[in-house]
Amino acid sequence: EGSTPTDLALSITNELRKNNVVDSFVEYFGPALNHLSVPDRATISNMSPEYGSTVGFFPIDNQTLEYLELTNRSHLIDLIEAYAKHQGVFYDSSYEPEYSKIIDFDLSSVEPSLAGPSRPQDKIILKDLKRNFDELLNKNMQSKENTLKNETSIDELLKNMKLGEVKVYNKKKFVKIEFENEEFLLSDGSIAIAAITSCTNTSNPYVMIGAGLLAKKAVELGLSVKPYIKTSLAPGSWVVDEYLKKANLLPYLEALRFHVVGHGCTTCIGNSGPLHPVIEEVVKKENLIVASVLSGNRNFEARINNSVKVNYLASPMLVVAFALSGNIDIDMTTEPLGKDVNGNNVFLKDLWPSSYEINDYISKYLKKDLFEDKYATIFNDKIWDNLKVEATDLYKWQNNSTYIKKAPYFDNFKIDINPISEINNARVLALFGDSITTDHISPAGKIPKDYPAGNYLIHNGVEEKDFNTYGSRRGNHEVLTRGTFGNVRLKNLLVKPKEGAYTLKFDQKNIEFIYDASVKYQQEGIPLIVIAGKEYGSGSSRDWAAKGPKLLGVKAILAKSFERIHRSNLIDMGILPLQFNENQDYATLNLDGSEIFFIKGLEDLNPNKLLHITAIKSDKQKIEFDVIARLDTQKEIEYYKNDGILSFVLRKLLKQTIQARGN
Repeated sequence: EGSTPTDLALSITNELRKNNVVDSFVEYFGPALNHLSVPDRATISNMSPEYGSTVGFFPIDNQTLEYLELTNRSHLIDLIEAYAKHQGVFYDSSYEPEYSKIIDFDLSSVEPSLAGPSRPQDKIILKDLKRNFDELLNKNMQSKENTLKNETSIDELLKNMKLGEVKVYNKKKFVKIEFENEEFLLSDGSIAIAAITSCTNTSNPYVMIGAGLLAKKAVELGLSVKPYIKTSLAPGSWVVDEYLKKANLLPYLEALRFHVVGHGCTTCIGNSGPLHPVIEEVVKKENLIVASVLSGNRNFEARINNSVKVNYLASPMLVVAFALSGNIDIDMTTEPLGKDVNGNNVFLKDLWPSSYEINDYISKYLKKDLFEDKYATIFNDKIWDNLKVEATDLYKWQNNSTYIKKAPYFDNFKIDINPISEINNARVLALFGDSITTDHISPAGKIPKDYPAGNYLIHNGVEEKDFNTYGSRRGNHEVLTRGTFGNVRLKNLLVKPKEGAYTLKFDQKNIEFIYDASVKYQQEGIPLIVIAGKEYGSGSSRDWAAKGPKLLGVKAILAKSFERIHRSNLIDMGILPLQFNENQDYATLNLDGSEIFFIKGLEDLNPNKLLHITAIKSDKQKIEFDVIARLDTQKEIEYYKNDGILSFVLRKLLKQTIQARGN
């Protein structure tokens, strides 16, 4: 009692990361399967990129059929049941297939949890969050000495401080601000963003009804959310709006400023939008570590908002609770979230709905007719239908578009494959540690105006307010190439301790943007490589995390280990993934990234072939070692030989056309 499907998903993500399921197919089975609804299962399966597997799936069973009935797809039930049973894939608890590995997971062990502050696999039990944040603060803020000794409460701090004044208390920095004619204390640990977001969590009736009931109890007790916290509600389905309305719970969420802002990807993909200018200014000026809490899947560095340094995944119910508390550094199991209208402390246990309450609401208000009504007209869109259509075989590119431009992947294309040549005289564009995610490589959120992508947009007449996001401009390679490795929290060890999209161009000893250095290297005909640690390319499998390095002139990535999907994407763009041998990495080999690299043995490739690398330091010292070419199959070798899957497919089509015409 008290745990949610989100807590379960975060716990399983943590467990599967420990078991290193990268490259694996993960199937869920066991006696507890009947206790998990299809929305609960979807919440777990949707975390597959976060725990690293190729796929995470549940077998078809009676729960699946009941879900089809609820969601107005009863006409498919007989077919799906008959097909699944005939194929032998309908779940039968009396029979256990053979698996290469079985991981036991006890559902009763799940506790209320969060994940963060920058990776979805880093689970934190709710009662441990305050201690966890304090440790983080002490680690990063050792220079903060208390300037206050005698204050006993936040209320006294607020009363005694002047507007704009800064004090340090318990290693936390406090700033007194005025916002919408009220005075507040903004501090390390203050919540800046509270977002009920993500496709699966916000389509799960249990946690959405639960969030509505928690909001109802909070409003009835007189609790509120501070106005400077950026709140939002983005259901994954229109049906969610309807059952929250029918249950009369949406007004309570709206009273706490959780208004429906859209459907689908919002804060989880980096579309939170800017903080209020007043908050943004204070956070930057005082270097405050403010937090976001969101019910999404991903919380990688700088993904949610460039100004928010710590981001925590939590259930929609906990998102509302943290918005009420206003701070991330709270032990909700023992400390009050606020005070009611009579000045009495209100605790999480006073607001938390029981599973009986939640399931009672679900049975009353979640009905088949909601799905029938909403999805009967889902493809009716007046804006789409009214678009002018011009019949043409080819897209008419607009040279002045800053959103869609013709990409250069087929420039200088030849029908015959160029022989694979050795990679010689290569320089290191970036040197990374562990857990470099696709968000580090291909940012999804805000485009900074002083970064290459922002400069490009300004040069092309786009005002900063119209920059939109990296994700929205993924059809323009000029923007996305400039944004590659453009994460403001990126830690390129070549320029340590400087963070951001910078590198060291060795021949000139200049620190400059990674994009600018790559342009110069390419003009000089110098191939580039990237060196990294473990779990390179973890996170969501964005294509631009491979396209971007390709257009930057990166020929190979040398890492301790790769995330499966990203490794495939690199090959699909003609980039060679190379893996250090066991017990080796750049540190053990004494590589610092300043070397010139020669990669030999590419002429006769076979799966997982050992290649030889010679790295020459500035003093002419040679470091020689072997690496594994992570071309795991013959098909991947074919893609690499063709300089990627795009050229592979085009060559195949052209050869088929030529052959057909010849016949």
